[in-house]
Amino acid sequence: MTVVRSLALFTVAALFEIGGAWLVWQGVREHRGLLWVGAGVIALGLYGFAATLQPDGEFGRILAAYGGVFVAGSIAWGMVADGYRPDRLDVVGAAVCLAGMAIIMFAPRGG
Repeated sequence: MTVVRSLALFTVAALFEIGGAWLVWQGVREHRGLLWVGAGVIALGLYGFAATLQPDGEFGRILAAYGGVFVAGSIAWGMVADGYRPDRLDVVGAAVCLAGMAIIMFAPRGG
């Protein structure tokens, strides 16, 4: 159950962080205004909070593992929100990052 909780929290964190960054991007780069930027800043703050709910108490481990989720999630977000079409190397790279996340978070540790 800890694995499921951790993966769910990574997903929530990714939605807040990637969504927040996308909102800021839309507000500034696409000239949608300060309301979009403000919503993005709030979402980014919620991302920081979501990360603290992880069952593992090691900040460095959580952030390192989350990096893999961020990479894959960013590609997925681009596909859904912006019509981005990843090539096979994007997909392979994201898979490698997710494998790294799984090793960091869930591999058995001795000692």
